[in-house]
Amino acid sequence: MRMRGARGGAGCGHGEGARIQADELLVLVAGGDHRAFEDLYALVSGPVYGLVRRVVRDPAQSEEVAQEVLLETWRSAARFDPGRGSALSWILTLAHRRAVDRVRSARAAGEREQREAQRAGEPAFDQVAEEVEAGLEREWVRRCLQRLTDLQRQSVTLAYYDGYTYREVAERLSLPLGTVKTRMRDGLTRLRQCLGGAA
Repeated sequence: MRMRGARGGAGCGHGEGARIQADELLVLVAGGDHRAFEDLYALVSGPVYGLVRRVVRDPAQSEEVAQEVLLETWRSAARFDPGRGSALSWILTLAHRRAVDRVRSARAAGEREQREAQRAGEPAFDQVAEEVEAGLEREWVRRCLQRLTDLQRQSVTLAYYDGYTYREVAERLSLPLGTVKTRMRDGLTRLRQCLGGAA
């Protein structure tokens, strides 16, 4: 089961009909129905990936976490209580918890590595210089983004800062997918050229 193949269904998880369908499917999944799980997967994988991506940011890790969530959905479907909310809400709650856990785990691992490096007598990072450099980089990115057209800037910001897929960006901006892809490509080219001049 690959997340990429299911992303096109990102918009399928919305609406009353889809909510009721997800409820019915999850009840069947709890009974071990494999076909129902395939249908549920197609229905919710897009929303799950979108939520995880906005929390985790990294695309590869987001795919991994989303797969873990869908596997957990299969394993723990019997714990779903329709009386306490919709199946989609229940699954997205699992996704949010798992995504937050991944971010916390990565942060803790980074802090652990830094402590170990300090104990080993390796020179600590110069935090002030690092923060200044990061601040300058953010300022350059902000300036370069201002040089893009409004549509290019909106597209790039939604995709790379808010974690939306191209299809989701197109839906949010009410534009054809091809137009968004073209504006994104042109915007990224201009951004790359601008940032190259900042180096």
